[in-house]
Amino acid sequence: MATILVVEDTLTQAELIAGTLREAGYTVIIATSSEDAKSKLAQQKPNLLILDVVLPGESGFEFCRELKENADTKDIPVVMCSTKSGEMDKFWGMKQGAAAYLTKPVDTEELLRTVKLLIK
Repeated sequence: MATILVVEDTLTQAELIAGTLREAGYTVIIATSSEDAKSKLAQQKPNLLILDVVLPGESGFEFCRELKENADTKDIPVVMCSTKSGEMDKFWGMKQGAAAYLTKPVDTEELLRTVKLLIK
């Protein structure tokens, strides 16, 4: 089954998303910052990344842009997941290379539908 890296600094949110994905049969790795995610990416390349926008240090937007500029990670689909729900936020997330943008609180059915569409 596919592996998903969830980058979320709020433990409750991380566990909600991870729990939903695990119940659907996915292997989940949790990172609490972009720095943490970078070290986990160096160890294992996931099939998909779920990325919060508001993170300590580097934002999810900046991290997504870095991932898409790197030859090793550019093909990993990124799902932005944030409380920032404005149209401009969604537009900016997609402009950074995200494949999808979900708003919190996350609708579990929408999350699973999006993940299934993006993992080939």
